[in-house]
Amino acid sequence: MNQPAQQQRPPGVQSAMSPRPDCGEDSYRGSGRLDGKTAVITGGDSGIGRAVAIAFAREGADVLLSYLDEHEDARDTARLVEEAGHRAVLVPGDLADPAHCRDVIAKAAGAFGRIDVLVSNAAFQMTRDSLEEIPDDEWDHTLNVNISAMFHLCKAALPHMGPGGSIIGTTSVNSDMPPPQLLPYNCTKAAIANFAGTLSQLLGPRGIRVNSVAPGPIWTPLIPATMPSEQVESFGGQVPLGRAGQPAEVAPVYVLLASDEASYVSGARIAVTGGQPIL
Repeated sequence: MNQPAQQQRPPGVQSAMSPRPDCGEDSYRGSGRLDGKTAVITGGDSGIGRAVAIAFAREGADVLLSYLDEHEDARDTARLVEEAGHRAVLVPGDLADPAHCRDVIAKAAGAFGRIDVLVSNAAFQMTRDSLEEIPDDEWDHTLNVNISAMFHLCKAALPHMGPGGSIIGTTSVNSDMPPPQLLPYNCTKAAIANFAGTLSQLLGPRGIRVNSVAPGPIWTPLIPATMPSEQVESFGGQVPLGRAGQPAEVAPVYVLLASDEASYVSGARIAVTGGQPIL
């Protein structure tokens, strides 16, 4: 058993999870790899987004945290960013709305003057056992949050990004090995990988890099909020390392891709899967 059986209402909150995910609160140590940079992180309140926000701030970046309505989690993440000596701007709202995507970018540009890094990480999923069980509006919502938002965010961000900028999308091992119960989510994660690979070619002449990260089973609020409790209990046990990963184990890959150390890395897809291969 990896974690106790548990259930939450979507989108889920980190403070109610048992055990609480490790987002690097006590472990991540920065070394100035993002000094002076500014970043937008969607889904930045908890899980992978929270771990990335902590790591970015401790590496020297100011961050805007976009999130739906998990205000307590978001404020806690903002506190950790500020304790690292950097600015945290909180912007709640639904990324399924294109106008809100544009507002997120406008607020970041207004607060920071430019955008160096865009992390499109927010996602929605829901477990369904058959195609007929998937409501039409759930299909539309999943696509809007997971892939359409990335389009709108990137399009709005480009006027505020210059050479050396970095765009990072969160895809998933599910795009290659899709479990049947997550059909809409799997489709969007494959689309994100393709979007990032295509956009990297479009933006290469501008000196802006585009990559994606493909996590495997990572312990985040999305899991108890969208999976049956019996699946939560065994979550992560199927990978070669035999356990779910922690958000803190994913964040360093985002730091690399955001940093100038990855100046020749574009169009890449980096797997963080506990040994489950992506080929």
